[in-house]
Amino acid sequence: MCGIAGVIHRDGPSDIGREVTRMLQSMKHRGPDSTGFALYGEPMEHVVMRVKLADPNGAASIGWSERLERHRMELESRLGKVGATIDHLEGVTEYAVRVTVDYEGELKSLVDYVEDIPGCEVLSIGHSLEIVKDLGDAETVAAQYGLDSFRGTHGIGHVRMATESDVDIAGAHPYWAYPFGDVAVVHNGQLTNYHQWRRRLERLGHRFQSECDSEIIAVYIAEKLHNGVPLETAIKDSLTDFDGVFTYVVVTKDALGMAKDEMAAKPLVLFESDNLVALASEEVAIRALIDHEIDTHDPYEGEVLVWNL
Repeated sequence: MCGIAGVIHRDGPSDIGREVTRMLQSMKHRGPDSTGFALYGEPMEHVVMRVKLADPNGAASIGWSERLERHRMELESRLGKVGATIDHLEGVTEYAVRVTVDYEGELKSLVDYVEDIPGCEVLSIGHSLEIVKDLGDAETVAAQYGLDSFRGTHGIGHVRMATESDVDIAGAHPYWAYPFGDVAVVHNGQLTNYHQWRRRLERLGHRFQSECDSEIIAVYIAEKLHNGVPLETAIKDSLTDFDGVFTYVVVTKDALGMAKDEMAAKPLVLFESDNLVALASEEVAIRALIDHEIDTHDPYEGEVLVWNL
C-alpha cells in the first residue's frame, strides 16, 4: 500500500514544496518507509540536476566525508569533459547534491558521464524538474532538503511502504524518464506486462535505474512525447498497452495528467477549481491542502485527464 498525490496551480507559482509535503504527510500511514517529491520550479536557462552520490545507509562509514569530497571533485571534472560548465554545486546532504549546469548538448551524454562515477545516480534532470526522495516521512525529508522554501507551479509525490525491495533511495519514487528531462511519474498498482515493455524500451536504447514499473511508465510517456504525441493521447495509449491494476500521475514541464486502468481498483480522489487541481490516493490529503469546504470526486474507470499551465 502506497500513496500518491499531485497538485497544479494554473495561476502562477505557489509554495509547492510545502503543499506537497502536507499532502504526503497526511498519508504517512500508507507508506512510512520513504517519501519522494517531483517539483517544478520556474523554468531555468541552466540544466538542473539532483544527484545521489551514494546510499544514505553508508553515511556512517569511516572516511565518508573524505570520499564525499572526492565524489564532488570528480563530478566537477566529468561535467567539464562533456562540455558542461557548473554554475552552482550545492551539497544538500552528505550523500546528495544539487547542480545547475550551463549545457546545450544531449541530456543523455551528460547523465551518462555523471553516472560513470561509482555510486552516482542522477535522480532528475531538466530545466524545471527537481526530484527529491529519501528515507522517512514527508516532514522529515522536506526538512532535510529545505523544501518549505521551494516555489513552483506543480508537483507530485509518493509515500512508500517497502514490500518487495529494500528500504533505500533506489526503491523510492518518483522516477524520471531517462534520458528525457522534465518528465516524472508516481504510480500505485502493478503492471503485469512490465518485463515485456522493459525489453521493448531497452531495444529503443533506453536504460533503467530500477526494477520499478513506475519507471517504465515514465519512459513510455516521455518516448511518446519525444515523437510528437500529445500528452493526453500518450496516456490514453498507455491504457491499451499496459496490463494490470494501476493509477498513475505524470508531470511534464507544463502539465499534469492522470490515468486509471479499466478496473479502477486503485484509488484516486480529485478536486478541481478554476486555478487549482489537487488529487491524491485519499481525500484527507486534499483537505490537508485546502482549509475550506470542498467537493471531491473519484475519476471513472479508464479515465484520462490532463491539466496544462
